[in-house]
Amino acid sequence: MTATAPADGTLWSRCGGCATLLYRKRLRRNLDVCPECGRHARLAAPERVRQLVDPSSFQPLPDRAVEVDPIGFVDVLPYPHRLTAARADTGLAEAVLCGTATVGRYRCALAVMDFRFLGGSLGSAVGELITRTAEEALAAGVPLVLVTASGGARMQEGALSLMQMATVSQAIAALREAGLLTVSVLTDPTYGGVAASFATCTDLVIAESGARMGFAGPRVIRQVTGRNLPEGFQTAEFLLRHGQVDMVVPRHALRARLTTLLAAAAGGRRPGVAPTSARPAGPVAEPEPTTRDAWATVRLARHPARPTTLDYLETAFDGFTELHGDRLGGDCPAVVGGLARLDGRHLMVIGHQKGHTSAELVARNFGMASPAGHRKALRLMRLAARLGLPVVTLVDTPGADPGIAAEEHGQAAAIAENILTMSVLPTPVVTVVTGEGGSGGALALAVADRVLMLQHAVYSVISPEGCAAILWPGRTAAPEAARALKLTAPDLVRLGIVDEVVPEPPGSAADDPEAVAHAVREAVLTNLLPLLELPVATLVQRRRRRFRRFGAARSGLRAGAR
Repeated sequence: MTATAPADGTLWSRCGGCATLLYRKRLRRNLDVCPECGRHARLAAPERVRQLVDPSSFQPLPDRAVEVDPIGFVDVLPYPHRLTAARADTGLAEAVLCGTATVGRYRCALAVMDFRFLGGSLGSAVGELITRTAEEALAAGVPLVLVTASGGARMQEGALSLMQMATVSQAIAALREAGLLTVSVLTDPTYGGVAASFATCTDLVIAESGARMGFAGPRVIRQVTGRNLPEGFQTAEFLLRHGQVDMVVPRHALRARLTTLLAAAAGGRRPGVAPTSARPAGPVAEPEPTTRDAWATVRLARHPARPTTLDYLETAFDGFTELHGDRLGGDCPAVVGGLARLDGRHLMVIGHQKGHTSAELVARNFGMASPAGHRKALRLMRLAARLGLPVVTLVDTPGADPGIAAEEHGQAAAIAENILTMSVLPTPVVTVVTGEGGSGGALALAVADRVLMLQHAVYSVISPEGCAAILWPGRTAAPEAARALKLTAPDLVRLGIVDEVVPEPPGSAADDPEAVAHAVREAVLTNLLPLLELPVATLVQRRRRRFRRFGAARSGLRAGAR
């Protein structure tokens, strides 16, 4: 809604839905919902807090966000300049406002995102603050309420922004283990990495009337599919029809509905468990220096002759028996998985499957998993845990399927559930990024104890072309974006995201598939065997520490006195 000031000095606002000119005080009394057409205007985080919590009950977290620029990103403006402008425009330190409060006299921890701040994007500082809010809830034994409004992960922080999806999700997993209620309130808009992690992996998901949510945005879907979108696509009502939210609640009823839910949780609440302190994992080995340009590496990672998951299952593993289906009505060809052996040891292997020819690529949807693919992978991982088998995942995808059907079947929630489950999976997990590691679709198979990466693979929050289209004047800047994103194996080892680089034969994996299969086999064995000796509790604790360290703490976020 737009504000105007008539000659008499009275402040008015024009509704962005029906264009009615509304008296500003009347609109504010109606919680910024148009009384004529019911359009819910976007709210700043402080105003959202004011509407939801009991008067004077909100206590901000003592932590303060600091400027984080982990990869020195520059597009048409340096990233720090964008942060400074966002802080000046919003009066906020970051894209989320966190604290504790009471709602209907029931205590909770609260994190409210603000779309005005760089589109509510999820960066290291945002992930850190939301994680600390979840840890506060765990320590106090109270529910966690998240109010989301975001365009997705923050591209200017590269793959570290992608890691925040796992960092926050595992904090929610800890609350789930402790029996503490988690509630997500989806507001307009909620997309990308936020939708595919903590917005949809809570116990209850509420959509505010007028909210839109999805993994891929409408513009991306139209560009990829070339199709017009159905009326009401990705709206709150659409999400409810397709089983992706628990309820749709108008703004005036949100506080009362939250009070009812928090009251129910208080009636059966178990005491919270204080979180243990996490220490950073030890240093990892640096790869051999490389002079290959990042864009050249992207092209090698996408080469159609690179070995696929089925190739590795035939050459690096033994006795593969494929298992099909997600048990919910789908069997995605872009994900393959099943039982296999490695040096005589039984294990579960799951991976993205592309293909070598045009026909194979089309049949396998170019390795872009549907929700059924992610749920199939999840079913196999849970089966492996029940059977006491380790899990090996092979990642090679440009990203999750961004199609209409994928959104209708809950793509964001499927990815979120994989991330959440893998963070606490009680069995060893080793991931190998063999080609493309594209965004949340890659992370859905890569929340692992050890993450390996082939020498000429890439792993990023977004494709260079997508990044260039959004932050540069045109797609021709993709090579420059590839360099800025720090997506190569040596870059990611330096960032601590990848543990080890698996060498490729001269040229690339496409030139000697047998040699690279042997290298993958030996690297998986070397990294898996020590994990098999660890008690389950230690294994999961170390995995949590691994992803906890991707928060902004390593970049200087300081905790206040508690």
